[in-house]
Amino acid sequence: MQIKLYEENPSPKHIKTIVECLRDGGVIIYQTDTVYSFGSDIFKQKAVEKIAKLKGLDPKKNNFSILCRDLSNLSDYSKPIDNHVFRIMKRCLPGPFTFILKANNQVPKIFKHKKKTIGIRAPKNNIVQAIIEGLGNPILSTSLHHQDEVLEYITDPELIYDNYKNKVDIVVDSGPGGNIASTVVDFSHDDIEIIREGLGDTNLIY
Repeated sequence: MQIKLYEENPSPKHIKTIVECLRDGGVIIYQTDTVYSFGSDIFKQKAVEKIAKLKGLDPKKNNFSILCRDLSNLSDYSKPIDNHVFRIMKRCLPGPFTFILKANNQVPKIFKHKKKTIGIRAPKNNIVQAIIEGLGNPILSTSLHHQDEVLEYITDPELIYDNYKNKVDIVVDSGPGGNIASTVVDFSHDDIEIIREGLGDTNLIY
């Protein structure tokens, strides 16, 4: 199924359809505030495993992130962070950043690495925000890569639909996607480390 949504005013009816799909263990493709990504309810393990298979990954060695609506439920999925880190995250979110934090026991095991960390995002995108609010818990995010060696990400929603219409349950078409991923910042140890420079302004970190 292909659903067209406009970020300025996403249809509540279509958002409800997407949320019901996720609750039933479905897999979607949707655009964040950066690139198009695979998504599922983080608590539906079979859906997470399906996404890993689509990407040719071992689900136990994945780099999946979870998307939260804002910082209010941060403590639900990460261990306590100090005030300095919280201030940085508050300055950057919502926005195109992924923060790697120490995961707590509420995070499904399939998301944890041996280091027991989790990547957390809060995208500045009305469609994603509405989906998370409707679902009532975070959704999975992992970038949809292009098979072309020149282009890293697929940006055309029609091409995405043609390639994945028989592999996922819903492709959410919200217009052309970006080709620059989020900036990844590791807060899981004493020193702040920028793992990847992406769309997020690294000047906000320091």
